Amino acid sequence: MRLAVCTGASVRKSDPLLHTPHIGMLCNHADDVRPRRFIGETSFSLIGDANMNDPFLTRRNFLIASAAASVAVLPPMPARGEEALRGKIRKAMIIGAVTENALAPLKEAGFEGVESQNYHITEEQGVRARKHADDAGMRIHSVMRGWAEFNSDDPKKLEASIEETRQSMRAAKWYGADDILLVPCRIGGMPMPDPADFNIEFDEKTGHVSRVVDGDNSKFEAYIAAQNKATDMSKAAVEKLIPLAEELKITIALENVWNNLWVQPKLYKNFVASFNHPYVKSYFDVGNHVKYRKTPVHEWIPILGSLIVRLHFKGYKLGETTKEDQWVHLRDGDSIDWKAVRKALSDVNFDGWASIEEGGLPFAEFNRRFDLIIAGK
Repeated sequence: MRLAVCTGASVRKSDPLLHTPHIGMLCNHADDVRPRRFIGETSFSLIGDANMNDPFLTRRNFLIASAAASVAVLPPMPARGEEALRGKIRKAMIIGAVTENALAPLKEAGFEGVESQNYHITEEQGVRARKHADDAGMRIHSVMRGWAEFNSDDPKKLEASIEETRQSMRAAKWYGADDILLVPCRIGGMPMPDPADFNIEFDEKTGHVSRVVDGDNSKFEAYIAAQNKATDMSKAAVEKLIPLAEELKITIALENVWNNLWVQPKLYKNFVASFNHPYVKSYFDVGNHVKYRKTPVHEWIPILGSLIVRLHFKGYKLGETTKEDQWVHLRDGDSIDWKAVRKALSDVNFDGWASIEEGGLPFAEFNRRFDLIIAGK
């Protein structure tokens, strides 16, 4: 028997033997490999010695052909000893304004969507941008709101920061996105531990920190007080945003960006989980957490679990000391075990979008590296 690839020589509808969910079209003969439409892209048929010009195919050859077609559409099996990776990771890049010119090279390179930093828009502009994405066969999956000032002592500044976040949520809705990336606030200007020295103790009910390093914490008292204040004020601000999140069905995805807060996985989880709300989740940036050396970044993922709704990918290389750390391109000798990251995401059944948050390489090369991560390599 010979294997023929075909996508749709029509069979007579009056021949009930030839109709099946697996094979709706068959080739006229084994050498006929002309492209014709089938379910999806292509189908396979095993053609034997039967005369294919005869509208009546033998039941034996038909069953063989059906089995071959069914097997052909199965996904590839993992190698012996390897566990199949669960969940689909969809590929995106971060851009500003969503235009046809911005989307075209990303689509050509193999990306499926974008995360937009442009949220100071009108509804009309958002709808137009969404159409650009739809026409390109892509999605605007998220809006990067970025830094807020939810710990500000200035009531006007605090309210303005909350209102700006509301605007980003409206923009997300107009774009057809699912969420916003929000960094609630940052603290600094006082003595803080080296990232390698953190060993935090906190109250699970309040999220308040009582210790940040082993031993004497007296020189970090101001930092501990600032962190606890930031936690309380951020919780209050996010609570004010939840009614709009529910109305728009937009998730508030909280991210850490070296803001000196929630720097260990259990503390970060406690903060995000404290809202106990389906529209408040985690936007987990893999690269941002590498410098906190005590917990390898892939070990954050099972701790956060289903709280993770979005991901950022970028490279980061650890030095002998934190002062020698450096940003590098994704997979360029970075200190991230990407195979372990992918396995951890599979274990928590992550299924969603990830954006590359860096530049400097051709889009096609970023896409190639992204595909390696998705494949668990």
